[in-house]
Amino acid sequence: MRPDAKRSPAPVDQARMRPVPHGAASAWSPPAMRPVVHLASGMLLALSVFMLLPAGIDALHGNPDWKPFLFACIGLSTFAALVFRRTRCDLTRGLTLRQAFVLTPLSWATISGCAAIPFYLSAHPGLGGNVTHSYFEAVSGLTTTGATVMSGLDQTAPGILLWRALLQWLGGIGIIATVVAILPALGVGGMQLFRTESSDRSEKVMPRAREIAKSIAVIYTAMTLLCALAYWAAGMSPFVAATHALSTLSTAGFSTADASLARWDIPAVHWIAIVGMIAGALPFVLYIRAVRRDMAIWRDAQVRTFLGLILFVSSWLALWLWWRGFYAPEAAIRHALLNTVSVVTTTGFASSDYTLWGNAATGLFFGLMFVGGCTGSTSGGMKIFRFQVMAIMLRAHFLRLLYPRGVFPRVYAGKLLSDDVVGSVVVFFAVYFICYGALTIALMGFELDFLTSASAAVGALSNVGPGLGTHIGPAGNYAGLPMGAKWLLCFGMLLGRLELFTVLILFMPRFWRG
Repeated sequence: MRPDAKRSPAPVDQARMRPVPHGAASAWSPPAMRPVVHLASGMLLALSVFMLLPAGIDALHGNPDWKPFLFACIGLSTFAALVFRRTRCDLTRGLTLRQAFVLTPLSWATISGCAAIPFYLSAHPGLGGNVTHSYFEAVSGLTTTGATVMSGLDQTAPGILLWRALLQWLGGIGIIATVVAILPALGVGGMQLFRTESSDRSEKVMPRAREIAKSIAVIYTAMTLLCALAYWAAGMSPFVAATHALSTLSTAGFSTADASLARWDIPAVHWIAIVGMIAGALPFVLYIRAVRRDMAIWRDAQVRTFLGLILFVSSWLALWLWWRGFYAPEAAIRHALLNTVSVVTTTGFASSDYTLWGNAATGLFFGLMFVGGCTGSTSGGMKIFRFQVMAIMLRAHFLRLLYPRGVFPRVYAGKLLSDDVVGSVVVFFAVYFICYGALTIALMGFELDFLTSASAAVGALSNVGPGLGTHIGPAGNYAGLPMGAKWLLCFGMLLGRLELFTVLILFMPRFWRG
């Protein structure tokens, strides 16, 4: 090379902002994907261990379905252990931003596929041998959506019922806590994964991600146990109480009965479900503060707005039900509150078929399906935080129309909103409704009516579960939908659970260029 020749600058790794040597492996060469595959196989290895629980339950009840769980456990653990060992690598320097974005949807989609294996191998008439139904049920459980293709739940083997509940529990905050606990042990920043899973940035209340993970896991498990004991004391059997507690705290909604909570016409059961769903929809980071005697949970703007919305809507709905003669005062309050909380928290439990309460109530529940719970909780939806930011922006905009020369700062929880936060919320709303419209139109392409398509689309994206209409309403399920529609909804559930951008960014050609 001539002395005066100009040498091209070395490329820069934008995720870590350090130079990449010339001739190094490209962004998506096998060495670059090795950490992603290694971590994904570790999650599969953990999933295989949980398969032993339904296998044991079925074996105790003398049900032959223990074999599919045991065979799936042995096969998956062997495969995952071999891949985990084969892809062992140095993770002390963490993941790049691109690797983290790939890891999140890859791990969720792969875990869903492996979690569907026991369903496929089982003798259940709606799941056994049906790839579409098995994968749909697994995705619905892990994304805490609660949409189901199963019927005859009252006569279903206990192992399958427990596996559905465990998938929800893991897919709620349990899987996040597990990942945060595993990654620091491998030298990986756990909060990086959490950040790619959700566009919201949770505040760190402890200095290390491992301590956050342990605290969340302990609190989540303790709350689940308390909920199970409460259900048991209220009249449920121990097994049914445990499965419903797993579904309640994860705000997912799978039940052991086709009629959901309407199967237990016990006021105490309904009130326990209400409290449990609200607890699961609050930010878990605030529970950590409460344990440390910092009661910020009652001062948090998001929590106060969330509880205020539930109180206002359920009060109006209870008056409507009492005035129209559907229920007596106490029952009207209880059913209005339970179903409102269930939809807002994206749980999907139902104590009654609320589509029979009139068009006004049906329209109200359709609107509530978009809302969701608080950021940092197990619930889905668009999240209360984003609606608060949009309200602040709209107020400032209208004030500027009235007073063009005025200065109206955008303040949330006593802090100025940065342009970055405001822009992110606006883009999220735009992308959400674009995806919602596209998914609705795509479902209508399968000759589904508008109400079924529109409610199924928002039910998938917001991870609510039950939709509206005769087919997928609170009294129905998704088994009757065309096969292609079910696969579209699987994609929609994963898209909604991973906050849209984590999945959609993979479809950008620029993302895959080295």
